[in-house]
Amino acid sequence: MSISAGIFNQIPAALRVPGVYIEFDDRLAGNSAFQGRLLVMGQRLATGEREALELERITNAEQAERYYGRGSMLAEMLRHSLNAQPYLETWALPLDDVESGSGGVKSTGKIALAGSASAAGAMVLYLAGYSVRIGVAVADDGDAIAQALVDAINADTRLPVTATVNATVASEVDLECRWAGETGDDIDIRFAALGEDRIAGVTPTITEMTGGASNPDLVDAIAALGPEQYNWIACPYTDTANLTALKDELDDRFGPMRQIGGRAFAAFRGTHGETGTFGGNHNSPHLSVMGTGKAISPTWLWCAVNAAVAGQALATDPARPLQTLQLPLILGPKEADRFTDTERNLLLYDGIATFKVANDGTVSIERQITTFQETDSGVASDSYLDINVAETLERIRFDQRARILQRFPRHKLAEDADAENFGAGQPIVTPNVAKAELLSLYRDFLSRGWAQDYEGYAETLDAAIDPQNPGRLNVIDSPKLVGQYRIHAMQTQFRK
Repeated sequence: MSISAGIFNQIPAALRVPGVYIEFDDRLAGNSAFQGRLLVMGQRLATGEREALELERITNAEQAERYYGRGSMLAEMLRHSLNAQPYLETWALPLDDVESGSGGVKSTGKIALAGSASAAGAMVLYLAGYSVRIGVAVADDGDAIAQALVDAINADTRLPVTATVNATVASEVDLECRWAGETGDDIDIRFAALGEDRIAGVTPTITEMTGGASNPDLVDAIAALGPEQYNWIACPYTDTANLTALKDELDDRFGPMRQIGGRAFAAFRGTHGETGTFGGNHNSPHLSVMGTGKAISPTWLWCAVNAAVAGQALATDPARPLQTLQLPLILGPKEADRFTDTERNLLLYDGIATFKVANDGTVSIERQITTFQETDSGVASDSYLDINVAETLERIRFDQRARILQRFPRHKLAEDADAENFGAGQPIVTPNVAKAELLSLYRDFLSRGWAQDYEGYAETLDAAIDPQNPGRLNVIDSPKLVGQYRIHAMQTQFRK
């Protein structure tokens, strides 16, 4: 069979200068390893070097503090996500507070201290999981302890709050979140959260953080993403407007005309009833919300660590379940406040992801589901229940596109009937050639444990040239994804 000069990409057919000309064709080379990118969005402080909506790749906590301000929401989200997965490529998107004149309000709380110390010791206060320790001497009263707490809180510039002694009652500490918005209401306040001794004779009364209003609008943040793909997004906001905008964007990115999909991770703090209601109000295969209950760590750190841990594991294997993966530095609810097995099972029907807390306090993912619960027609469906489904489909499509674009970059398209008449090496694709490439790739998916049933896939795979467009190949394929081994149900029967 003859070899036409037309198969060459760089060596021209009209060449008369003598010589040996060798070009390189990398179409059959392997693809580079998938990495994926994490995007962390959150509020900056005015002390940071970077302006709002400036995307930046972040590699360490010190850089995050310099860019977004020490003690800012975003700097701490990045500190925790990088601690959890330092080798995951991480990008930051800083946002500004909503101005007070436009409705931005900072959350506030209070600590009232009654009595006086009958014994000396250390008093340990936890604010959003960060510990503040002060020494208390015998006979110290509420006024003295309040001032000591204010001094200690304000000395730790990583804390999400600042403190002042109440102007009217000197034994009370007023707390204010460093930034405006609803997230400040998720700051947990408690003493001796990890079982530390309390100061005898002193009775603290806590007024929980409340009153935060007006989260930053994500519309401009979404526009700032441009055409770049961010595979996992840590979103600290759970208000309806922002989540709707984010879900719509992720749906569009997942679609066939953009193909730069990603999953967003959020966290919701509330009672079991509030959490279930929240989950029932959302429906997206690209949004996963962890129900934290009355956790010690705040929601913005939950979503950052969850996104980093899940993202790294999914980058390695999108089909492998995430259960038992630890969420480092995250403090869950105390035992009395944790959701029961029955409650967590109900939440898993409400579109809420769940976690477990070990005896030593370690928090780990129990089941990472999405908020998807029904089709566009309103029919209940579990097709995108677990995050692995969309992630695996995304990776299969990524590899299919890469294979087709790499192997057939400038090829002609013809029917199978004339395939044997084409010259050797001719850059021509026929439906059977495309099918053979996809079948070969499907074997790769089997070897990676992403898909199963090669025979069924081969039987249902179909390709044909569009009857109205001779330059378009229409393909239908039906990959059968592997499941995840989450439940082992077994009946042990007696026998004689």
